[in-house]
Amino acid sequence: MARMNAPSWQAVVTQTERALACGALRSFDTVQSVIEDGGVRFLVRQAANLARKEEASKLAAKSTADAASAWRDPFSPCEEALRVGDIGERHFLLLNKFNVLAHHLLIVTTEFELQESLVGEDDFAALFACLDRFDGLGFYNGGTIAGSSQPHKHLQMVPLPLDGHALPIEASIEAARTSGVFRAPPLAFTHAAAWLDDDSAANAHAIYLRLLNAIGVQPFDVAGVAHQSAPYNLLVTRRWMLAVPRGVSHVEGVAVNALGFAGSLFVRDDAQRGIVETLGPMQLLANATIS
Repeated sequence: MARMNAPSWQAVVTQTERALACGALRSFDTVQSVIEDGGVRFLVRQAANLARKEEASKLAAKSTADAASAWRDPFSPCEEALRVGDIGERHFLLLNKFNVLAHHLLIVTTEFELQESLVGEDDFAALFACLDRFDGLGFYNGGTIAGSSQPHKHLQMVPLPLDGHALPIEASIEAARTSGVFRAPPLAFTHAAAWLDDDSAANAHAIYLRLLNAIGVQPFDVAGVAHQSAPYNLLVTRRWMLAVPRGVSHVEGVAVNALGFAGSLFVRDDAQRGIVETLGPMQLLANATIS
């Protein structure tokens, strides 16, 4: 598969400035702290003020209400002020409207595809076209239990380092590196990882299928399209890939998506932070997975 062209980092920065100026982009102010657990320095971000906490609660309530009402695809058409540009012919790059991390991006399929369909070789090509432009963490929330809020297929991406911090689980993956599929012992949650020997879309897709098999997620056919048999999260960098099988979307009220397994958690208030501290981030993540 030929290499795709993706928007530059400068295009991301420029569109972010425009979207902030016109009010299309809504960034949450957070207070960040570190909780060390199992040798991993977890980054925990908490809504910074009462107004933001209230807004986060309203957004959560709106998401619940939207799920029960007639659905409108927010990506078709997308909000033009958030659109960064095309990635080849089948994907485009979009700013995440409600973001906790700066320059949080979505890689969206131009035509509607279900989020529960498997990540395809062309999806990986779009992701690696972006990773060619700037270093980042790509991730995928496979289904609502895995943290996805939209059924239109989209990968996500945040730049590295994370607000100046190294990716929390990076050292554990590096230390456990071996050929084939492996586990990183410091990561107490169920997972399967693999090193990327090259960044071709074909290689990444083949490794992805092996990781899904290792965590018990099997493909099944729906009208000629491969779908997932169970929810999961996927993390992808230029160097490695990691997959996690999911059992629940929340643990004691704390929402967990793919970023949590990278070592970055978001809590709305002191009560949720207390849950993370009491359980420990690693146990929180373990409770969100299928063992």
